[in-house]
Amino acid sequence: MTVTRQDSHSELVEMLDGQVRERVRSDGVDPQRDAGLVRRIAEDVVRRHDERSLTGAVVPVADPDGVVGELIARVSGFGPLQPFLDDPEVEEIWINDPSRVFIARRGRHELTNLMLSAAQVHELVERMLKSSGRRIDLSQPFVDAMLPEGHRLHVVLEGISRGFSAVNIRKFVVRASRMSDLVELGSLSQQAATFLDASIRAGLNVLVAGGTQAGKTTFLNCLAAAIPGGDRVISAEEVFELRFNHPDWVPMQTRQAGLEGTGEIALRDLVKEALRMRPSRVVVGEVRAEECLDLLLALNAGLPGMCTLHANSAREALVKMCTLPLLAGENISARFVVPTVASSVDLVVHLGIDEHGVRRVNEIVSVPGRVENDIIETEPLFERSDGELRRAPGTPTRLERFQRIGIDVHQILAGGR
Repeated sequence: MTVTRQDSHSELVEMLDGQVRERVRSDGVDPQRDAGLVRRIAEDVVRRHDERSLTGAVVPVADPDGVVGELIARVSGFGPLQPFLDDPEVEEIWINDPSRVFIARRGRHELTNLMLSAAQVHELVERMLKSSGRRIDLSQPFVDAMLPEGHRLHVVLEGISRGFSAVNIRKFVVRASRMSDLVELGSLSQQAATFLDASIRAGLNVLVAGGTQAGKTTFLNCLAAAIPGGDRVISAEEVFELRFNHPDWVPMQTRQAGLEGTGEIALRDLVKEALRMRPSRVVVGEVRAEECLDLLLALNAGLPGMCTLHANSAREALVKMCTLPLLAGENISARFVVPTVASSVDLVVHLGIDEHGVRRVNEIVSVPGRVENDIIETEPLFERSDGELRRAPGTPTRLERFQRIGIDVHQILAGGR
């Protein structure tokens, strides 16, 4: 049987991996929290091995720096997935089964040549959940968690998914933090960005809609960055994904039920709690159920806010916004919800991904508050045609709010700055 160089390297790394793990255990090092200490231990183990190789007792390490990096990934990072996590071009990683690991780059996905074992996948999931403080078991077969670098982990346990546990890691890739960054990326025009920036400062309520991976959270971050520094911001999410700089911001996330089946904190609970915290603005990462009712009631009471929602168009986003509150109970009727949505939502921004995988704003519509035959009227402010986001003939709502802070919105929409 021929032993290849790859086999020899793998055996060497396995041996050094065992030595590093033994040192980590004996020194009481937390490999997730103390990555710097793990690096020093790995460097020391590799250096000692190289010193022994001078006597001929062991084979030398051909690439010490590369082996140290591999050991850190195995012990402190996330093993064979770590190179994808470190690659700034990779946006998402998912495992359908141990032999089928996919990644997404620039909005397009590809099958990698990485082959894992079921034991490796199980260990990776356990390690990731350990860093998040969340759990997955037969009674809780789904989990959403946040990894140390801000990436979002979603796992569906084997038995619910057929054959193997399904794992998704959506990376937090910072490509834009303000509206001006989105203009540079080609997501929207300068005129539209100026208008949205002014709308947030004026306190308009904005609904950001789009499909999966359309960039809704990134767009919400950029909108939130325009909130005046004197405002107090309270945000609510399933897991922490929002990232924006603000001097007075309290972010909150949901919590799973404990082993006893108690202690769960749902998104609806957070929206209600946010209203008790003297907010000037409320931001909800994504509405998808009955928490939509509580957000609507807050917006309708005059509290400015914004949220994201899955929808295929601005029109469908408003329809969904009218449907979700009905999940809150039989005593909630469309007769109440539809006019409430019409009077609470001021702008809808719909995002999409083009054929090249580029995320773009497809339309921005104003909601003037009128309802005709149970249909909420809208006015298009910007529409994408021939690849460009162009000014449409619609008129924005809440003009008095722009005037109050000294903004001439008509000049912005006429093309001025």
